[in-house]
Amino acid sequence: MVVAHQLTPPSSRQEKLRDIELPIIDLMAERSEVSKLIVKASENFGFFKVINHGVPQQVIKAMEDESYGFFSKPASQKQRAGPTNPYGYGCKNIGINGDYGEVEYLLLHTNPLSIFQRSNTISNDPTLFRWAVNGYMEAVRELACEILELMAEGLRVSDTSVFSNFLRDSDSDSLLRLNHYPPLQLLQLHNTRNNRIGFGEHTDPQILTILRSNDVPGLQISPHEDGSWVPVSPHPSTAFCVNVGDALQALTNGRFLSVRHRAMVNSCRTRMSMAYFGAPATNTRIACSPELLSPHKTNLYRPFTWDEYKKATYSRKLGDTRLHFFRVQSDHDDLSE
Repeated sequence: MVVAHQLTPPSSRQEKLRDIELPIIDLMAERSEVSKLIVKASENFGFFKVINHGVPQQVIKAMEDESYGFFSKPASQKQRAGPTNPYGYGCKNIGINGDYGEVEYLLLHTNPLSIFQRSNTISNDPTLFRWAVNGYMEAVRELACEILELMAEGLRVSDTSVFSNFLRDSDSDSLLRLNHYPPLQLLQLHNTRNNRIGFGEHTDPQILTILRSNDVPGLQISPHEDGSWVPVSPHPSTAFCVNVGDALQALTNGRFLSVRHRAMVNSCRTRMSMAYFGAPATNTRIACSPELLSPHKTNLYRPFTWDEYKKATYSRKLGDTRLHFFRVQSDHDDLSE
């Protein structure tokens, strides 16, 4: 069974928005239909959820247990794994540009050697931690590759591994970020003006994000041009939330949308999420496949390397747009800051 819910734009930005369900796609359904629904969701929303994804529950639980175990430690012990430079433990300060949020996080590179080197400062049982992280990252990378190949099939690209090969590269620059959002006190929850930012608005610069979170609300997306924010209903099962990154928007010549999103802290319960960011190797050239171009649909973006885009991204604050600086300028474009 494949379920695809539709988003309805709000009639007014002042209207109180209700939680919505993103398209929920069953990966065990008929392949051609799954491919079509993934393409449609990527074009319309940039976000969707997948069920029957093949990632074993024990792999998910092992990673969740290690995450909860780390964040439950005293602050002094967690700080041994930081500061983020660029990987490691961070608390409230997000990146190097002054961004701030009600979040503590652990940022890891997916390279096994990097995980091995950092595990001693993260876990009391480094061997168990490495086993959990490597198992989880291998499973979600395979899920990401499967989704990218379904996307390529839906776009009718002859080489259906054109996107997934970026993630399978042994020098892939993919990341895993564990986010822990603290609960608000009851007094804060009753304050209607309280609207605390857990992780500020941004788009993901990589190719594809695979997100697993507990059943606590907080994720919001901004899919409409009016700039309004729509809360996303948490999915209590083992579903993964998937979203298009900036690099994939460029690779599909703007056909797939990298949508702004953020995480809020408005719950009396702890929220925890695990985000896999699938990225190419740093020297990889990002350019749209010629099969997705035509005389009526020319290149929107100039080719760039992942390292070039990554540096442009991390030199700016959260919420600042980056991809438009790589657009092919026409007589009608105004790309001034």
